[in-house]
Amino acid sequence: MFEIVIKKLEDAKKIVFVTGAGISQESGIPTFRGKDGLWRNYNAMKLATIDSFYDNPKLVWEWYNERRRNVFSAEPNLGHKAIVELEKFVKVVVLTQNIDGLHQRAGSTEVLELHGSIVKIKCAICNFKSEIVTEFIDIPPLCKCGNILRPDVVWFGESLPQDIWQQAIIHARNCDVMIVVGTSLVVSPANTLPVYAKQNGAILIEINPEKTIMSSEMDLSIRKTSVIALPEFVSVFK
Repeated sequence: MFEIVIKKLEDAKKIVFVTGAGISQESGIPTFRGKDGLWRNYNAMKLATIDSFYDNPKLVWEWYNERRRNVFSAEPNLGHKAIVELEKFVKVVVLTQNIDGLHQRAGSTEVLELHGSIVKIKCAICNFKSEIVTEFIDIPPLCKCGNILRPDVVWFGESLPQDIWQQAIIHARNCDVMIVVGTSLVVSPANTLPVYAKQNGAILIEINPEKTIMSSEMDLSIRKTSVIALPEFVSVFK
């Protein structure tokens, strides 16, 4: 099977990556789950909801200020850079669940942020939206209209931006290879992207140190970290 996958890689005209927190963790950005999933004795997954935001916007913003500091100090790793390198040989599209912008900073030219961006800020009421890369001193920050600003991210219970999601489905349906990197594939609807790819005959490759709920559906599962495995993929094209 490995030889078949390599041949498919060599012949591929379009590769779609689906990336999750695992690839960013290797740049020093903590994940929600596991030992990094708590923040000051609060469950981070519970903080990332619209209800928490309205109940205690100051607390939520303290958490996001800390996350933004962490993101701004992080650098793209060899996994991010390997994905960029692949663009020299084949069309590459990145569908990411991450909100840190590291793929773009690494140089990837086509990135769809399924869950939004922590770099972007929007008003909870009016249509104000902007990229803000400085730390907020007064929290919660207020919009010029007087309402509270919030990170432009998709919180639990919120829908994905439908234009982004529809584009993601199209890319998943017309790729030759889908490489799933650093995601446990438990968050819906992003975890359906491999299904769309498989239905269209794409080869599915998983890069994750741990087994996931969709490992049995993969054509190839590589139990390595992305910083090790992705540069190896680049060598296939050289």
